[in-house]
Amino acid sequence: MRLNYHHLRYFQEVAREGNLTRAAAGLNLSQSALSTQIRLLEDRLGHALFDRTGRAMLLTEAGRIALDHAERIFAVGDDLVATLTGGGAAQSPLRVGALSTLSRNFQLRFLHPALAADAELVLSSGNSLSLLRALEDLALDVVLLTDPPPRDSFPGLVAHRIAEQPVGIHGTAHRLGHATPADLLASEPVILPTESSIRTGFDSLVTRLGVVPRIAATVDDMAMVRLLARSDLGLAITPAVVLADELEQGLLASAPFPLDIVESFYAVTAPRTFPHPLLEKLIGPLTDHNEV
Repeated sequence: MRLNYHHLRYFQEVAREGNLTRAAAGLNLSQSALSTQIRLLEDRLGHALFDRTGRAMLLTEAGRIALDHAERIFAVGDDLVATLTGGGAAQSPLRVGALSTLSRNFQLRFLHPALAADAELVLSSGNSLSLLRALEDLALDVVLLTDPPPRDSFPGLVAHRIAEQPVGIHGTAHRLGHATPADLLASEPVILPTESSIRTGFDSLVTRLGVVPRIAATVDDMAMVRLLARSDLGLAITPAVVLADELEQGLLASAPFPLDIVESFYAVTAPRTFPHPLLEKLIGPLTDHNEV
């Protein structure tokens, strides 16, 4: 037997009122009819949902669980109507997935319009494959990556290039006193993100310079890159945005040598008839229609 959602709605009203008479009046039902509907729901679920004490209707443990599910079920229904009719879709949460290695500072800058609009955000992190599959399944509205998704695996997704940042060498001032990038990278340990374009560019750089670098740490989390650089473990090979706060406060400095390494940032979306209304604010001003 399927669950009768009319019974569940009646139950929700009684649970909110805590009184059968008031709930019946609000629903324009007789008290006896409403009582019968509640009994049918209890029979279907196999548990008493209320302790009936005089005129009070107190939720049992099963009743509290049922009310929690009822609230979520009907909230999703309200959101469905609002989204498909355009009547308040902006209030639905914006679901953003981000590569776990992506700079938190960059994510905050990207999300600033949504934060300024006081929108509800649901943020997830993970590897690109799991995030892109969630995007295909419409479980996410947008995914932030440093590489566009492969066309052969995700032909329906659109990658918007939203930013491009030069990669530099950053660290404590006492480590930066070298005359050339070759001297610097030959003398000081480095902290490398695992992000592919940075690592590929760095490997190419040290090959051209004829340097064998001393790698202090290879890190798959930009927040950890920040902590290690602040702890003076070595020089961080990252875009400046990753260390923006530390650079502004003078805790770290940047080497004056351009590396000719660039990290790109992409906002990946799935074609949808009803996209989240905030996406245009987040992506539109940034992309200049650079789609990959």
